Amino acid sequence: MDFSLTEEQKMLKAMVTDFASKELEPIAAQIDEESRFPAESIPKMAGLGLLGVGFPEEYGGSGGGATEFCLAIEEVSRVCAATGAILLASSGLVGIPIYMHGNEEQKKRFVPPIASGEMLGAFALTEAGAGSDPASLETTAARKDNGYVLNGTKIFITNGAEAGIVLVFATVDKSLRHKGIAAFIAEKDTPGLSVGKHEHKMGIRGSSTVELVFEDCFVPEENRLGDEGDGFKIAINTIDASRVVVAAQALGIAQGAFDRALAYAKERQQFGQPIINFQAIQWMLADMATQIDAARLLIYRAAYLQDQGQPFIKEASMAKVYAAETASFVANKAVQIFGGYGYIKEYPLERFLRDAKITEIYEGTSEMQRMTIARQLMKEG
Repeated sequence: MDFSLTEEQKMLKAMVTDFASKELEPIAAQIDEESRFPAESIPKMAGLGLLGVGFPEEYGGSGGGATEFCLAIEEVSRVCAATGAILLASSGLVGIPIYMHGNEEQKKRFVPPIASGEMLGAFALTEAGAGSDPASLETTAARKDNGYVLNGTKIFITNGAEAGIVLVFATVDKSLRHKGIAAFIAEKDTPGLSVGKHEHKMGIRGSSTVELVFEDCFVPEENRLGDEGDGFKIAINTIDASRVVVAAQALGIAQGAFDRALAYAKERQQFGQPIINFQAIQWMLADMATQIDAARLLIYRAAYLQDQGQPFIKEASMAKVYAAETASFVANKAVQIFGGYGYIKEYPLERFLRDAKITEIYEGTSEMQRMTIARQLMKEG
């Protein structure tokens, strides 16, 4: 059993670590404070091929699979979870499903612009009455001429204000519930597609989260992804795969908080010695390090299974729920180690704590992950 990274994976990790430290970390606090989308970071990430990780070179990608994508997301999120959210939403929630489920024309048309950073993608599934229960969505797609007219409102859409394309899910027949859902690629500036409310969030404030409104928005039939009725399957498959990546985002947050707490504990002097000499601090750091290591093993096992084409749904949910709760635990302990300094914005620990919480909520709450794990265990039993 080999737990080591390949030389190519080590090079990728080192490259992203260096880039994130030099380009993303210096502006992380600012974009959080201002709730500002870091537009300047997109071409820089694209120049390194980060937006193309997970896509084959024939579609403008950088190659690699789930493992490489997780490595990139972890290192980006180690310094700026908001930028990690932008990357995983565009490539993981839009580019990957188009590559996996699109026809050749759709793949050639939409994947290269996402992989190159020419445009970002937004994944529009969630509605006010359809969060953990996507089969209950109300957005409709009525057939007209050689396409569909979309009507409805989507909420909590990452990249929604900046996206060049939106992968939107709508029902062609409500009576069929999940079997009546279809997926569509709506392009920017399509009449009837508009950005509504901008959300003011607790964390990952540098990534935009908006409401998208569809009012008699016409989408041509060639922009339907898969067949009518395939939408629910496409959405669930996408979310299943993205859970591993969100787990990597959570891991990055945890690692970033831990690194700072460890360094601070070695430097901070109290009672004539570094506070790391005190058992209370040592035990906190030991617990933090152990949970981070366990989360990393769960994540890369799930990513490995995904890359090998083996069943990974249970493992992805295990990785996601554990890594997300680890991120919150580690960030909270890091604030405690910093004491009063951890509670003020001059230091990044309070941002890490705020950023960590969302990983327990989006791409399936921790409660939904436990439900998924239980269902998979029942099938095995």
